Amino acid sequence: MRSVRSKVIAAGLVLGVAGAGAWQLLPEEGRGSGTAIRVGTSDVVSSLDPAGAYDAGSWALFSNVYQSLLTIRPGSDTPVPDAASACKFIGQKLTTYQCELRPDVKFSSGRQITAEDVKHSFDRIKAINSDQGPAPLFNTLESVKAEGRVVTFNLSARDATFPFKIATGAASIVDREKYPADALREGVKVDGSGPFTLASYAAGASAELKPNATYKGQGKPAKTSVTVKYFEDSAQLDRAWQDRAVEVAHREMPPAVLAGLNPGLKDTRYQASGGTETRSVVFNVRQGSPAAQPAVRQAVAAVLDRAALAGQVYKGTVTPLYSLVPAGIAAHSTPFFDTYPAPNGATAKKLLKDAGISTPVQLSLGVNVRGANLAEADEIKRQLESTGLFQLTVKPVEKWGDFQKGYAAGEFDAYTIGWIADFPDADNFVAPLVGADSSMNNGFSDKAVDALITRTQSFSDRSEAAADFRELQKLIAQQIPMLPIWQKKDYVMSREAVTGAQYLSDGTGVWRLWELNWL
Repeated sequence: MRSVRSKVIAAGLVLGVAGAGAWQLLPEEGRGSGTAIRVGTSDVVSSLDPAGAYDAGSWALFSNVYQSLLTIRPGSDTPVPDAASACKFIGQKLTTYQCELRPDVKFSSGRQITAEDVKHSFDRIKAINSDQGPAPLFNTLESVKAEGRVVTFNLSARDATFPFKIATGAASIVDREKYPADALREGVKVDGSGPFTLASYAAGASAELKPNATYKGQGKPAKTSVTVKYFEDSAQLDRAWQDRAVEVAHREMPPAVLAGLNPGLKDTRYQASGGTETRSVVFNVRQGSPAAQPAVRQAVAAVLDRAALAGQVYKGTVTPLYSLVPAGIAAHSTPFFDTYPAPNGATAKKLLKDAGISTPVQLSLGVNVRGANLAEADEIKRQLESTGLFQLTVKPVEKWGDFQKGYAAGEFDAYTIGWIADFPDADNFVAPLVGADSSMNNGFSDKAVDALITRTQSFSDRSEAAADFRELQKLIAQQIPMLPIWQKKDYVMSREAVTGAQYLSDGTGVWRLWELNWL
């Protein structure tokens, strides 16, 4: 799951560059040419193996050390060849997709990448089927055939979104001689063909990236080494920024810091891109959980005050969201606002009474303790309990991996999670979240939803799918396996001695560290 996620974003949105302090001709503290640029983030890398990760932190790293057949250029929403020289659908049915590899593409070891490596990379995702892996993204992939430099993907149904899917971190090409066919690779080694090699890695601490001299692809060759520094939370990232321990800060500074960004800040550039990172409450609809009862989920939706969350917890840096498909993405609508236009305890009380549900309803809420997540959970608890209809137990989980395993095992009645889209299409805010074998692991399944998802994927002209996407959003607002709460922009902060930060993240899910350089 590109859960943050969290994965982002908006087709046609233009990257805005705002804010610049006094210009510095020379970098401070002696850092500059020949020195690694330090990039700070509070995202988490759950796995170095593409078959075992479906989260923003892992995919951000993948886009630098691995290659996919396709990628997305800065400012664009159309996949273009990367490790491939060309890709296309064969015939009119949209069920056969074919790519030809570049003749000069190699792993950093120097070994030529073959079609067999590509086939191996996809086959093992399906074979391993990791709970935290990207297998749900390839639900239409039936088989892969390798012949010479040509790779042919056979799909079980029409899927116009397939080119987008193989432009993501899920489709990272791995060396078949180093990555097992039926198990995740252990250790901290990476064998890829991206713009960087992974020189060293310490989980939860740092990743040392060195330019890959053998790289051939859509991106430009990296010129400067990069050290990614991982911080436990946004407060630690902020301290590192203030202490000048990083030159770039991305995902996620505290809300108060982001709200205070302005053009008068010294030695600070900042960019806000996209606007479709989303966050939701996901309900455990398995039998045995109180949230399995639709009236409970509907009652929560009836009293949730998104505006209070946006203002009090996030200082206005997020916008209330009333649908799975966020504003800025084609086919966005507002079914939750249409049904629950304002928090209303009386509506929630009637929903529970009509369903014969005793109050207060006991619910557990799982939350990964990062950034403002705990403050958000506490505000949700306050809102629900103030009605007298609910009693909420917040269950904080420190480690991201433990949190993923917890919600996959159904340990919470509900949990909060962020989502960054894998590619800029409404499908990616629906299919991986509420479709068959959803990456949310909440037990939800609905034949009408699955049928509509399949239908939306059949349109090569994506505008023709808009009506079905709006119907899908209405169905989700009725059943509420997930309750959207907000969307936000993606902020990048950088020192003036660093160039290229404006390309680091533009809402396409690609983390372009190779664009960074010293003045």
